[in-house]
Amino acid sequence: MGSLRGGMEDAIPTVNADEACALLSTAAHQYLDVRMWEDFDKGHVAGARNVPYYLSVTPHGKEKNPHFVEQVAALYPKDQHLIVGCRSGIRSKLATADLLSAGFKNVRNLEGGYLSLLRSTNQHNHPSAA
Repeated sequence: MGSLRGGMEDAIPTVNADEACALLSTAAHQYLDVRMWEDFDKGHVAGARNVPYYLSVTPHGKEKNPHFVEQVAALYPKDQHLIVGCRSGIRSKLATADLLSAGFKNVRNLEGGYLSLLRSTNQHNHPSAA
């Protein structure tokens, strides 16, 4: 069964957890966490900034943050190298697509999200997650 969405989804630049750890170890890349505040507060990547993509998630649906792109633009210039992560990589893919559409040039989705980073750092015993 094919995807009904257009080609934009395939064009999302993506990095895996190991690549993200390597990029984040350089000062050139920043981590943008798009989870909701309460999830961010439970644990996040050291140095991450938090701009929630969704304001709420209920059994009735998800309320998207209507100011997401503007809030990110207030924190970062559009040429900033950003790695965008959420819990599992689904929200961050949507957020990355929105940022690319808004003119951000160097954003990459973290495949597998924060959970993949935790697994990666546990395997390598490298304390880059806080």
